[in-house]
Amino acid sequence: MARDSRTVQVADHGVDVTPVPPAVPIAAAAGAGAAALVAASAARGASHGSAGSRKKDDNSFTLRDFFLWCGIPVLVVVLIRVFLVGFYEIPSRSMMDTIVPGDRVIASKLTPKYFDLQRGDIVVFKDPNNWLSEEQSSGLGGGFLIKRLIGLPGDVVECKGAGQPITINGVAVNESSYIRPGVDPSSFPFSVTVTEGHVFVMGDNRANSADSRYHQDDGDHGLVPISDVVGTGLVTYWPLNRIGMLDAHHEVFADVPSASSSAS
Repeated sequence: MARDSRTVQVADHGVDVTPVPPAVPIAAAAGAGAAALVAASAARGASHGSAGSRKKDDNSFTLRDFFLWCGIPVLVVVLIRVFLVGFYEIPSRSMMDTIVPGDRVIASKLTPKYFDLQRGDIVVFKDPNNWLSEEQSSGLGGGFLIKRLIGLPGDVVECKGAGQPITINGVAVNESSYIRPGVDPSSFPFSVTVTEGHVFVMGDNRANSADSRYHQDDGDHGLVPISDVVGTGLVTYWPLNRIGMLDAHHEVFADVPSASSSAS
């Protein structure tokens, strides 16, 4: 076998002018082969060890992973809850049939903080002067009420009594799209000029709403300070059969002139 190997070695050397390398003893060749096998086995073992280590690392759940997958979503929800939306339960009948007792409402906190209030907005506000005592049941929780914004600062809001429409800056508005059917816009006459920094609000169920009309002798003359408005209603989300958007009906007030232009 050694002679055959030597023959192959010489043949492989060919016509090269350099001397033929000396023959490698069989034992040495076998030793070299074994060393190569050992080295290859060690490399494979190291590779498997590294892969196993990586697999183990991939399967581990660290504190960083916890904050990444659990902490961040919770933080996002908290920030949305604190800065963007509020959740309120409606206990009274003052906004029927737009909102009925038991409805739960999501309100946007972006208005009036970042966006201007508009006539028709359904506003959630802090109880300005103990209005809750005039409602049929407790308020929204935490001393909040919900009504529809009718008059902005400077507006003159009037009604001549039962059967007559509400007028704003001398223009009559048709509120049939949201007032509870069969209910007058107001069963009694009134005339209010909305002062700076306040709004005039009314419930859609005018027959059961202790709103701005009823509190003209309180500290704000029945008006709601804009600083007490915490948001505008967006949707009802509970119960399931009541899920839906809350319509501000801004089109009802499209022909109402601004307070400054009507004054001039």
